Amino acid sequence: MPQNEYIEESIRRNGRQLDHEERKRKRQAREAHKASHVAQTLHGHKAKLLHQRRYAEKVAMKKTIKAHEERDVKAKDASALPEGALPTYLLDREGQNDAKALSSAVKQKRKEKAGKFAVPLPKVRGIAEDEMFKVIKTGKSKRKGWKRMVTKATFVGEDFTRKPPKLERFIRPSALRVKKANVTHPELKATFQLPIIGVKKNPQSPMYTQLGVITKGTIIEVNVSELGLVTTGGKVVWGKFAQITNNPELDGCVNASLLV
Repeated sequence: MPQNEYIEESIRRNGRQLDHEERKRKRQAREAHKASHVAQTLHGHKAKLLHQRRYAEKVAMKKTIKAHEERDVKAKDASALPEGALPTYLLDREGQNDAKALSSAVKQKRKEKAGKFAVPLPKVRGIAEDEMFKVIKTGKSKRKGWKRMVTKATFVGEDFTRKPPKLERFIRPSALRVKKANVTHPELKATFQLPIIGVKKNPQSPMYTQLGVITKGTIIEVNVSELGLVTTGGKVVWGKFAQITNNPELDGCVNASLLV
């Protein structure tokens, strides 16, 4: 391992803190306030350089917004005019640059991007922490209530080892741990039982994603190597994403729809 990559190595081994996503979102929200404070307090040569950079950014942003807002604006395009003599019936026509082409191209890109991340269940019911966790009383007097038992189905990796009982904050019962999912291929109209690789995103909370909680609408990664799917380059596809379509804790099994 290179000497300066100890942070990346630690993340790979131990993962991130449970509130990493929330802290990152708050840090990004504070950046505007920080930039405003810096702009108001700087003076002299540094202030001049800062304002020059901000002015260039604003001009570029306004140009982009204007290009997106233009619809049926027609302007003369000198490059579209052919060289040499023109027939009489073409003399009154001019080369036109239709801005709608740019607008429609931007819209098409947005549609493709939205379609790429479309899922079968775009909206799911929110789950409160009282429903997700059960408070476990500990200690001789049974007064300490800092432990929580997960009441939903969960996925843990093959090399998972439980922490000592005195240090374990979240308890994931063995009876509610799942390793395989019944995945339906929407184009083949067939269902396969595939092993789960990991939990990619739980829409309820980043903490549930970190814990591997599987609820309705969760995006999981499954091993599709036995299906024989190949890429355009001829390589075998190993993992693909799927979305949970049922309530595993009620049905006793995990049903999912493959995202193709």
